[in-house]
Amino acid sequence: QVQLVESGGGLVQAGGSLRLSCAASGRTDSSYAVGWFRQAPGKEREFISAISGRGRSTYYADSVKGRFTLSRDNAKNTVYLQMNNLKPEDTAVYYCAATYGSHWLETTEYDYWGQGTQVTVSS
Repeated sequence: QVQLVESGGGLVQAGGSLRLSCAASGRTDSSYAVGWFRQAPGKEREFISAISGRGRSTYYADSVKGRFTLSRDNAKNTVYLQMNNLKPEDTAVYYCAATYGSHWLETTEYDYWGQGTQVTVSS
């Protein structure tokens, strides 16, 4: 079992930055990949980014590529999502999730989810 807790969300103006954290507890052997998703009101949950267990591989959705950066510190069992140049369309609840699988873009691939953190970007 892996328990995940997100933090770092909040209200920011367009063009601003936030750093989200995803802290893991329980089984923290770092062999799982961590993905970030977001869900805006009335929309489906959307894949944003994922990072491999050792942090050597990352993947980004086109909508955030060049603005968001994903990293992980396995000594702290924490994954970080640095979000720069935020836009109003980035407003959503952001979730981190863990998987031992390889289909990182699919929500069904993830076995463990955090409770989410709200990010609101004002124009």
